Amino acid sequence: MIRRLAVYCGARDGRDSRYQEVAHKLGLAMANHQIELVYGGGQYGLMGAVAQGVLDGHGVVHGVITKQLAGRGVTMANVTDLHLVDSMDTRKEMMMKLADGMLALPGGLGTLEEISQAASWMTLGDNEKPVAFYNLNDFYAPLRDLLTEMNKAGFLEQRYLTSLCFSADFEQILHFMNDYQAPLRRQYKDKK
Repeated sequence: MIRRLAVYCGARDGRDSRYQEVAHKLGLAMANHQIELVYGGGQYGLMGAVAQGVLDGHGVVHGVITKQLAGRGVTMANVTDLHLVDSMDTRKEMMMKLADGMLALPGGLGTLEEISQAASWMTLGDNEKPVAFYNLNDFYAPLRDLLTEMNKAGFLEQRYLTSLCFSADFEQILHFMNDYQAPLRRQYKDKK
């Protein structure tokens, strides 16, 4: 059962105001489902919108931010619980450890790196938690197509491809996550 959800997303607003609206509504829906937010601790962009949504719904927000970013004044002051860490690697590991599942809203390179690590670690057997992409306006359709091409080319097993959820419906994402069974880790055969 998903009780804490790590949400990776942009620290910028994006050009379409719907991104902000959806992030805030997602936060409200999380609070309504009594799902705590684990996120990067920032007050700007979609990060700030999803956190504010959870707080507006009287939910719990766990921020994990590097000391460097905190020193630049980007921290959201009214989070429920704030963890200051030394590095981005520590931040990513702590977020994955605190959460029961990982979800990517639209974002940039940082968002892509964080959700890609969670998905990649699934193939190694180091992440047994569900990974999903909030596919608002088909934002993640090109990534889904690339992963499908990786599968066709023999670089990504079908079980890992089908172990990722792409949806713009939060209820569908929750259903996927609550029913999730981690795939078997990748096995290597000796070429002798």
